[in-house]
Amino acid sequence: MRNQPSPKQPNPFLKYGNLAMQMGLVIGLGAWGGKKLDIHYHTSKPYYTICLSLFAIGMALYLVLKDFIKPKK
Repeated sequence: MRNQPSPKQPNPFLKYGNLAMQMGLVIGLGAWGGKKLDIHYHTSKPYYTICLSLFAIGMALYLVLKDFIKPKK
């Protein structure tokens, strides 16, 4: 019987670099969308930008924590 090689683990640098880029993209899109809504509705203060940015931060944290809590295979 031959020993089967264990599956290769992904490079941690690539894994966490990808997570950082994903977080940046989600937060950036939230801020961009909020800014566009503020311009479209002519708000006196950046309410949409603040709300969507905070929502995007929450979503980004959820995505990262979901990946960390995921059971290892």
